[in-house]
Amino acid sequence: MIYIWAVVVFGGLLTGMAALLVLSEHYLVNYGVCRVDINAGERVLEVDGGQTLLSALIGKEIFIPSACGGRGSCGYCKITVLSGGGVVLPTETPFLIRREIRAGIRLACQVKIRNDLQIRISEEMLSVRRFMATVRHTVTLTYDIKEILFGMNDGEEIVQRPGQYVQIEAPSPDGPVFRAYSISSPAYVRDGVELNVRLLPGGLGSTYLHKLTEGDKVQLTGPYGEFRLNEDQAVEIVCVGGGCGMAPMKNIIYSLYDRWPERKCWLFFGCRSTADVFYLKEFQELAAKHPNFHVVYALSDPVKADEQWDGETGFIHLSVDKYLESSIRRQAFLCGPPPMIEAVTRVLQEKKLRPEDIFYDKF
Repeated sequence: MIYIWAVVVFGGLLTGMAALLVLSEHYLVNYGVCRVDINAGERVLEVDGGQTLLSALIGKEIFIPSACGGRGSCGYCKITVLSGGGVVLPTETPFLIRREIRAGIRLACQVKIRNDLQIRISEEMLSVRRFMATVRHTVTLTYDIKEILFGMNDGEEIVQRPGQYVQIEAPSPDGPVFRAYSISSPAYVRDGVELNVRLLPGGLGSTYLHKLTEGDKVQLTGPYGEFRLNEDQAVEIVCVGGGCGMAPMKNIIYSLYDRWPERKCWLFFGCRSTADVFYLKEFQELAAKHPNFHVVYALSDPVKADEQWDGETGFIHLSVDKYLESSIRRQAFLCGPPPMIEAVTRVLQEKKLRPEDIFYDKF
């Protein structure tokens, strides 16, 4: 028993000392005003020292993606710190590979501003904007997924590439948080963004969004994302999704057929049961207009006696393997749970797709 008490007391002392150090730095250490040089003088910011680089940039209307709200748990807020950032912290290393560390890649939410910094941010990231938007409509797609269309206020437009995402600002007991959602509306729609939002138990962002009704106001930033659609019409497009992984697939497909009506494209979408199926009718109607568009849905759970289903069954990577021929020029976009992404990636690589032609978002 005495050993247990010793461990408890020691742990309490360590926790207390850590808290004391944090409070001491906050109240006693004054780093003054520091300069943040972006892209070799393209922009120079003067910010209060002591805050995180992510917070300082947001305060200057430079929006770095951060799905976790700056808590160091998503790894999205990667930027290049050329000097002044100090050593890479243990909280960063799970999200960084060796090559990134050697190149000065850091998590902006973990870099404290204690002196002047030199950083590099892509021009695309510098063009990310904050928008005020209003809910135009909400549609229930399944028992846990809603389609929400936001209209941009004041006649503003958002210019996005197929497959990109936005971050929604949601309230929380600790202040505003940001959550990332892929855009489901096609790129030619510029006066608003449509999202597919799955309600997660206890999820701050999804709970907030599912409660919105027509006319409610929100703040969002964007667009973000690395998906880039190949402009060569001869390259076949493969979209594979599951759950809310449908959103970027819908965006890509409708954008694709608006520009290239004859282009070849496959959509593979995995669901657990018929209760999880949505947009199937819409895609079947699109396929009737565009013969080179092929739609394959698959149910992973056994089909029940009272369910009507004449489509594929089994995990979606099995359908990808079944329908796709090998050694054809393709570009693939995947969005869904990590096990699905990994299984589909293996199949696509067996079909001779190059790693640089496979884009994915895991969630």
